[in-house]
This record gives sequence, C-alpha cells and structure tokens, in this order.
Amino acid sequence: MMLNAMFTRGFFCALAVWLSGCAQAVSGPNASTPPQPHADLQTESDETPKQRRARIRLELATAYFQQGQTHVALDEIKQAIAIEPAYADAYNLRGLVYLRLNDLPLASQSFERALTLNPRDADAAHNYAWLLCQHAQYEASEKLFAKAIANPTYAHPAKSWMAQGLCQLRAGQTSAAEFSLIKSYALDGTNAVTSYNLARLLFDRGDFQPAQPYMRQLNSGPLANAETLWLGIQIEQQLKNPKAVAALADQLRGRFAQSRELTAYDKGAFHD
Repeated sequence: MMLNAMFTRGFFCALAVWLSGCAQAVSGPNASTPPQPHADLQTESDETPKQRRARIRLELATAYFQQGQTHVALDEIKQAIAIEPAYADAYNLRGLVYLRLNDLPLASQSFERALTLNPRDADAAHNYAWLLCQHAQYEASEKLFAKAIANPTYAHPAKSWMAQGLCQLRAGQTSAAEFSLIKSYALDGTNAVTSYNLARLLFDRGDFQPAQPYMRQLNSGPLANAETLWLGIQIEQQLKNPKAVAALADQLRGRFAQSRELTAYDKGAFHD
C-alpha cells in the first residue's frame, strides 16, 4: 500500500512531538527498579542526595531537549548518568536525543539499556518500538508497542495504538492497521494523524461512507490543512455531495491557494 501524503510529509513532525512528550515526566532514580508487591511508593523524600542530584540534572536535560537545545540536553544526561549509572529514565531520554540527532545505533542502545534497567518502562518500550519500525523490524516493533499498551500505568496508550497502526500501514498490514487506528481513535478522537490515516485507509478501500465522519470532524476544526481538505473533497465527491465538495473547496482556496491539492481540484483530478 502506498503511504499517503500526510503520513510521508506530516506524520514525522507530529510523531516527534509525541516522542518528546515521553520525556516530560521525570521521576527519580528509584523508578529504575520495578516496584515490588506491597512496596511503598517511592517519592522525592525517599531519595538520597545523590539520587536527587541525578534527578535535577535530568529535569534540566528534559527542559533543554524540549527547547531544542539537543547537545546541552545530552551533556546534562551524561552528568545524570555519571551520578546514577542505573537511572533508566536518563537512558530513555538519551535515546530520544540520539533519535533526534539521527544516530540510530546509539538511540537503540539507549532504549535497550533503559528497558534492561526498568522492563516496565512503557515510554521506553514505545520509543524503541518506533525506532524498530523505521528499520522495518515490524514484528519486534509490534511486541514492544503491545508491551507499552498493556502497562496499566501507561499514560499514552492512544499514542502507541496510533504509531503501531502507522507501522502496520508501512508493512502493508491494512486490516491490523485499521484495528489499531480504531483503538487509538476510541481513546483520543482529537488526534488529526489518527483521523486522517484511518479515513485514508477506508477511502483507499472504497469505504467512502465510513470514512466521511472522520474527515468531517477533522476538517471542521483548527487542524485541517490542504491534505485533509483534499481527502474530504474526494470523499464527498464519491458520495455525490456537491454542496459539501464546494464548501471544502472554498476553504481550500481561501486558506491554501498555492497548494498542489487546489491545483488537483481545479484540474478535476479527484483520484490522486
């Protein structure tokens, strides 16, 4: 299956935001050890002075990473690891830094180390799964996505269902991708990437009516762009809704006058 335009042009930017979000919640080095049954929840007051110094370094690293100061973030991470070598969160963030720097071997090594130190780290599992997906290691990737999703404490299952669905699209597994994207949409119906790719999958299969609600919701909100409007136009054209086609075309012309999608519309090229 050919990847659609939003996936190839827009998804990677969107995913970078999602991946960066994995670094927002920084816990102390005690989090590197999987919780034992009936153990007390570790809090900041349980930290040793050394652990507290490592956590503060990682909090600084996270802030620098989110501001795009990648090399400064990496230096702070190195200092956190020097203080606390078994700090799983630090290795997970280091993996994200190397992923941004496109150093995939070091990113992979970092995520593996994070998961060795804390096998329950759902964020690291998600991040490593995405990296493996980029190398077409789909089976290993899917296992890690499943591991993240199965963790009851994981805060972002919709993100992992979405990323897994997109990886399955890349692998040509359209039925599995549809299932994953539907699961993601059920958990977060506001995600434009999920909505677009689910609608696109249905459109490519000829299921125009089921695709329509996803695109109508997306195109009525602030995240609509030339690609989403164009897909909406094509769906409405197939369903013989000329008023809806005209309304979407007016929006496309008014907001994206120089887009290739408007050029395609003006040429009547409704089947891209």
